[in-house]
Amino acid sequence: MPSFDEVLKEAGEFGRFQKRVFFLLCQTGITFSFLFASVVFLGQAPDNYWCRIPGAAELSERCGWTLEDERNFTILPLLLGNGSSSGKCERLDVVWDTSASCASPLARYGNHSAGNLPLTACHDNWVYKQPHSSIVSEYNLVCGNVWMLDLSQAILNLGFLTGAFTLGYAADRYGRILIYLLSCLGVGICGIIVAFAPNFTLFVIFRFLQGVFGKGTWMTCYVIVTEIVGSDQRIVGIVIQIFFTLGIMILPGIAYLIPTWQGIQLAISLPNFLFLLYYWVVPESPRWLLTRKKGEKALKIMHNIAKHNGKYLSPHYSEITISNEEVSNPSFLDLVRTPRMRRNTLILMYAWFTSALIYQGLIMRIGIVGGNLFLEFFISGAVELPAALLILVTIDRFGRRLPFAISNIVAGIACFITTFLPEDIPWLKTTVATLGRLGITMAFEIVYLVNTELYPTTLRNFGVSLCSSLCDLGGIIAPFLLFRLAAIWLELPLIIFSILAVVCGLLVLLLPETKGISLPETVEDVEQLS
Repeated sequence: MPSFDEVLKEAGEFGRFQKRVFFLLCQTGITFSFLFASVVFLGQAPDNYWCRIPGAAELSERCGWTLEDERNFTILPLLLGNGSSSGKCERLDVVWDTSASCASPLARYGNHSAGNLPLTACHDNWVYKQPHSSIVSEYNLVCGNVWMLDLSQAILNLGFLTGAFTLGYAADRYGRILIYLLSCLGVGICGIIVAFAPNFTLFVIFRFLQGVFGKGTWMTCYVIVTEIVGSDQRIVGIVIQIFFTLGIMILPGIAYLIPTWQGIQLAISLPNFLFLLYYWVVPESPRWLLTRKKGEKALKIMHNIAKHNGKYLSPHYSEITISNEEVSNPSFLDLVRTPRMRRNTLILMYAWFTSALIYQGLIMRIGIVGGNLFLEFFISGAVELPAALLILVTIDRFGRRLPFAISNIVAGIACFITTFLPEDIPWLKTTVATLGRLGITMAFEIVYLVNTELYPTTLRNFGVSLCSSLCDLGGIIAPFLLFRLAAIWLELPLIIFSILAVVCGLLVLLLPETKGISLPETVEDVEQLS
């Protein structure tokens, strides 16, 4: 009986059928990048807000004040009497009642100068000029509540982590395309609920669920594409990353055109419902069907692939070799039971963690260094395009391992140098920082490909999902590490990033080279990789 790779060569390793499926599934990269980075725009800090004095709303209505009038009566006394207070996180400890004067509401406290009036912390009584522009103004994530914005991104990454375990396992047991479609439906529904969440608690609950399903769409689409093409075409997985980058570049345009966070949330969530149409055009992975002892269904799909590719399968292809490895429910022990599998798994887990922590850290750093957020975010996305092109140029010439190691080391060195460059040479600091972003983007994209190629079919989706769960752990830690360390010294996070990246670059040199090698079908195949 012929092997699956022999049948695939006969049917066409990257013909018209695979190109169509590949292009359709690539769109998932765009919507996943929206979810991945949307907090930068959903959580924009409002420029103009202040703490309202009790009774100010009623007095404002009686006196016919505008918001600007109310702000002046509230903030100006603080600025004149206590220059250290901006009126955002504390207010005068007074109450304006019906006896207050419209012209001078503080006149009744005439025996005290504004500087001598007591101050008190503000609690849930903020006024925003644009109350629905972001989740910060919607749920009062300012002052003592600012940490809750970091929490919302950590919760999303916790959803990614949960999705990697649960939906990665489900995709190996119940099929790639079924889990992909259910995940797309889940992302869309949860995204709508997030947009209309009446409170922050409900917001983070469904943001978490959106992360769970979002990870399901991203991982399964990547595995499907990798499993239906030949070994020489597996770099198409890198091209999927280009669509992720396109999403990063499109997102600031959406945020610029839509003034409210609810509108942005709906715009990035609703497209997921369109992916449900793939039920009629994207088949189940024939490799997966073979591992589940469903050779007839796999052969039927291979005949369909051959037909669309203008090929014809020989009559003796009436049956395909089925993996002799006993199929069982995958577990973490399967990934560490044998020496090479164990080494690969531990190194890949560290690589995922490092790539995600540095990548997300550098993205969020854009929001704290100042400048035009929309333009700088677009440019930071555009920088990632050369990364994919460099990978496509080098990965077939030098293999996977060397570019993987060099990209990590370059990212680490660039982060370290950026830390000590003077602020009065901004072009040089930006150039070196851009080189670091380019390097870690290359590393992040290569780890997807290498991870897929180093696991057997029976464990591939579970293995990729489990290892990439460390990516989500890095995402959970990134906002807290970045903002807490930056509060001590703005460049301190870059020092941590540089150490992590260089160590990762050295470790990946211990992985086997997979250039031009057929995808392993069993654990024994992995152990034979040198």
